[in-house]
Amino acid sequence: MPFKIICGDITKVQADAIVNAANERLLMGGGVCGAIFRAAGYDELTEACQDIGHCPTGDAVITPAFHLPAQYVIHTVGPVWEGGDHGERELLYQCYAKSLALAESYGLRSIAFPLISSGIFGYPREEALQVCEEAIEDFLAVHEMDVYLVLLSCEGVGELEYV
Repeated sequence: MPFKIICGDITKVQADAIVNAANERLLMGGGVCGAIFRAAGYDELTEACQDIGHCPTGDAVITPAFHLPAQYVIHTVGPVWEGGDHGERELLYQCYAKSLALAESYGLRSIAFPLISSGIFGYPREEALQVCEEAIEDFLAVHEMDVYLVLLSCEGVGELEYV
């Protein structure tokens, strides 16, 4: 199945699930997290996240997507960049791997990711992209799913589809 990098707004992507770059308390944050909460419906998504309560770094949980075009939001907590010597790469890889495994366990056929941890968590964009591609390609080597990486800023990434 395909892995595509697309340029656009993740809240408008037609996929079974979109992934939220969440914080451990599953509260509305800034960046992509804030955009997802606003588009899904702040009250509904906040209540669903409060019912779950917490998600450790490197893990993933799932909620309904409410007013988004997706069915589900998979919330994953990426690592904060601390220079690269504190297990950040492994934790970031786990974000993708666990999100994909969760989507598969729900029988989903498509999923859209942001570039996790590359915003306010400070993970260097090129390194974050390498980890993302590796985790997704490892998954797709043995599973079937349409996987999208949705970038809001697509400078220097090469040829892309736009949504």
